[in-house]
Amino acid sequence: MGETMMINIRKLETELWESADLLRQGSKLTSNEYCMPVLGLIFLRYAYSRYKMVETEILKDRPVREGRVLPVEPNDFKTKNALYLPENARYDDLLTLSDDADIGKAINDAMELVEQQSAQLVGILPKTYTSFKNDLLRELLRIFNNKTLDEVGGDLIGRIYEYFLSKFAPAVASDDGVFFTPKSLVQMIVNVIEPKRGVLLDPACGSGGMFVQTGDFVNENGISANTTMTFFGQEKVEYNAKLCLMNMAVHGLNGIIKSGDEANTFYNDAHNLVGQCDYVMANPPFNVDKVKSESAYNAGRLPFGLSGVNSKKELSNANYLWISYFYAYLNETGRAGFVMAASATDSGGKDREIRKQLIESRSVDVMLSVGNNFFYTKSLPCTLWFFDRAKIDENRDSALFIDARNYYTVVDRTLNEWSIWQLKNLNAIVWLYRGETKKYSNLLEEYKKETTERLCGLYLLMENDLELLERFADPLRGIKAEIESTLNKASALQELYHLNGLLQKYTSVLNEQTKSLISYGDGLDKDEAKTYVQSVSKSISTWAQFKKAVSSNVESTIAEINACRTIIKEAKWLTEKFDDGTYQDVLGLCKRASLSEIEEKNYSLTPGAYVGVAPVIETEDNFPERMVEIHNELRALQTEANDLMDIISANFEGLGL
Repeated sequence: MGETMMINIRKLETELWESADLLRQGSKLTSNEYCMPVLGLIFLRYAYSRYKMVETEILKDRPVREGRVLPVEPNDFKTKNALYLPENARYDDLLTLSDDADIGKAINDAMELVEQQSAQLVGILPKTYTSFKNDLLRELLRIFNNKTLDEVGGDLIGRIYEYFLSKFAPAVASDDGVFFTPKSLVQMIVNVIEPKRGVLLDPACGSGGMFVQTGDFVNENGISANTTMTFFGQEKVEYNAKLCLMNMAVHGLNGIIKSGDEANTFYNDAHNLVGQCDYVMANPPFNVDKVKSESAYNAGRLPFGLSGVNSKKELSNANYLWISYFYAYLNETGRAGFVMAASATDSGGKDREIRKQLIESRSVDVMLSVGNNFFYTKSLPCTLWFFDRAKIDENRDSALFIDARNYYTVVDRTLNEWSIWQLKNLNAIVWLYRGETKKYSNLLEEYKKETTERLCGLYLLMENDLELLERFADPLRGIKAEIESTLNKASALQELYHLNGLLQKYTSVLNEQTKSLISYGDGLDKDEAKTYVQSVSKSISTWAQFKKAVSSNVESTIAEINACRTIIKEAKWLTEKFDDGTYQDVLGLCKRASLSEIEEKNYSLTPGAYVGVAPVIETEDNFPERMVEIHNELRALQTEANDLMDIISANFEGLGL
């Protein structure tokens, strides 16, 4: 997900919350009465967005009879793994209800119609809308009719759910270490696991992000996820389980999800899947305490024994219960990928003994350290663990350690993520470790193709720059020609890296020349400015309009340049380390460690203990980006400080001080 898209979603969440909560305050409804109905409307809106997208795909190849395109049918959507929406369940139908319509009843009816299209949704969707006033519902429908919901994929419902839940009830949102799994972490897990067909279990499934991402991964490879995959989930919190089923349904996925007491994974194997899973993926709650040891022991799935029990016959930390479960569920060729607290990689006592047995089972495949601020409501670091019960012979007596704590994209001062290219690069390290060099070569081709295509699109924006800047564009023409020449001569990806400096130079000169143009035009009188504008553009008549057009085009050009430079930078990052497609250890990043080396480290699985520390080199290429990051962080802090001062001042005024 690009930085702009992530910021759009953050903005969307804030806007949705502020608008929805303002209405709640006016309605005198409690948070519990309000939360699920609001999420239900978001579900309907998102479902409608996906419905329209899939409908467009279906209509592309739709047969025509007697001059008319055949209407779409529910079965058409099933073949696309999508949820069909009857007319009265479509969001636009609800938006256009007449003033005297009973909106609450109409929404309840819409929810019933949706449930009729998906057996797993029966009894899941909220239907309490008749208790809401018409005006409030109409306003909520308007608020959630936001185009950003049309632009994003993945576990959007889960993300907005967590945001709303954290606002509705902060104590609940962070209870027992439970929090939404960021999309980039889920993508990393799915990319390394590479699910194709078989049984997938998530025994702590939350709102279903692992299932959604797996479905996308399988479908993108030309296979129907519902045909080749069977999804099983356990989720103790029934509220979350409902969100999971809603999330899966909107993505056209079928699954068997158990919830409530029977789905408390510590005490129940709800699906009886020990030794039967092709894939296990999870983001379990970290560092859970007070787990009853006898009940956990009786529930089984502990091939390496029970972790440390205290004097109260409780486990003070259940991390290794989860780790044991994930291993126990796998069949002889199964793979697992999961998120775990960073502290679990070298915890002592009984944990160490379990970890030793795991390592000696030769199933530990990859360990990947993740830095701070990846979680949406928490800043803690974590580690991604990967098991493979059928590693290739060359890797059977080793494990791959990757330290990615310093490799990420800053979204804002509280949130980091991996960009799509950073995900591909980390995945490429795993490919090379596994000897899958063809995938690495394909990625380099993808980098070259994407860079070339983006630059071709950039040329059009540059031509507009030259036209609008007119006499002020002369310094840009030579740089543009050099960029075109470099691209035309490049036969290998590495020959494009020189473009990064040229693009940076173009940006700098473009900003300077734009300022010169604006300064020149601002110094003309009204008639002179109008004459100048008309000499440059036939479609613009005033200097104010012209300045706006120039600024808009320059902004678009710089945004596209930044996108191109990011792709080139990430390609260079990868090829500088693994140029010819052969795996090698990289100081501070990755290390293939033998079992004897792991034994020497007292069976620690902490990547940092193996990869070492690489020197930090601040280059001219990354310095401007870092300065922008620092500037944005300072600006955000300043805004926050101003807001706090306003609150403090208001409080003092309220006290008469």
